[in-house]
Amino acid sequence: MADKSFLTWPFFEEAHRALQHELESWCEANLPADHNDVDQACIDLVAKLGADGWLQHSAVDPDGDAPLDVRTLCLIRETLAHHDGLADFAFAMQGLGTGAISLFGSAEQKEWLRRSRKGEVLTAFALSEPKSGSDVANIETSAQADGNGYRLNGEKTWISNGGIAGMYVVFARTGEGPGAKGLSAFIVPADTEGFEIVERLDVIAPHPLARLSFTDMKLPADAMIGAPGEGFKIAMSVLDVFRSTVGAAALGFARRALDESLTRAKERELFGAPLAELQMVQGHLADMALNVDAAALLIYRAAWTKDSGAPRVSREAAMAKLFATDQAQDVIDRAVQIHGGDGVRSGHIVESLYREIRALRIYEGASDVQRTIIARQALSGG
Repeated sequence: MADKSFLTWPFFEEAHRALQHELESWCEANLPADHNDVDQACIDLVAKLGADGWLQHSAVDPDGDAPLDVRTLCLIRETLAHHDGLADFAFAMQGLGTGAISLFGSAEQKEWLRRSRKGEVLTAFALSEPKSGSDVANIETSAQADGNGYRLNGEKTWISNGGIAGMYVVFARTGEGPGAKGLSAFIVPADTEGFEIVERLDVIAPHPLARLSFTDMKLPADAMIGAPGEGFKIAMSVLDVFRSTVGAAALGFARRALDESLTRAKERELFGAPLAELQMVQGHLADMALNVDAAALLIYRAAWTKDSGAPRVSREAAMAKLFATDQAQDVIDRAVQIHGGDGVRSGHIVESLYREIRALRIYEGASDVQRTIIARQALSGG
């Protein structure tokens, strides 16, 4: 990325700056990936990210006690997204898929992290259902006590890495209380009897997505993460960490759009002069630069706050995700306008960014849900 002045901000330590510099070099040597076979591309990306040590940052060390560093997660996602949206996706899903285990898993459950951090197994976070996306408390998938374990029945949908993951963290209703009080989280290996990939889902920016079903699927008691009824707390805690990183991915897309637009404005001539000399184009570029910096400030404030020991950063993370994803959409739209016909030509980087950004305003809490979170915090005086 052209402008790295943000790395001098007081949110970062020298280790963060060194990591971003090393990752930038890695990206230039290894990205973009071949997207012709999306499933295989994700499998290969996870293997490469694991072999080269980047996935060590996606989950906690099962032999240590250091927490996840959210600034590192954000820097990695921003840098990967700047180079290749699918590489960002591959890294992000390893973190999100193991987040519940990183934060609440037992020592035995954290053995999964050894494999995920090496890129030996792909992971998934199975929360959304046909009737409950942002409304997590409305989950219908059930986990009934059955002898020394549980029996799961239900469906999940829009599950990233669905169909290629080797391990899923599944949230189901165990009935300790109504709504959010009666949910629990479970580790589900992909080869568990009763588990099925019902449908693969195609979207405008190709990623591995699927609808899952569970039919009388038996799980042992030690498959549960945390205690019965803690599923909602676990899910929200995971999102509290990773929601800021969604904003960081959007920021990476926006920075790439700005970089491409600056180059275009300098090189393309219109009416006998470079585009950059037109005041309207300068206005677009100014707004794009402004939105990029404002988004970065919100993202790294949220990440720094969490890394500084705040137990929850729901408000800060909601602001970061909402603003960064919405403004990235605007930045990329302006980039398309500056590129003219090339901006909508299939295969052009700006066209791919235009398709990539839209989903980020929906997953891990849609933009309007983030507004609700922010408003409730403001009304409560918190």
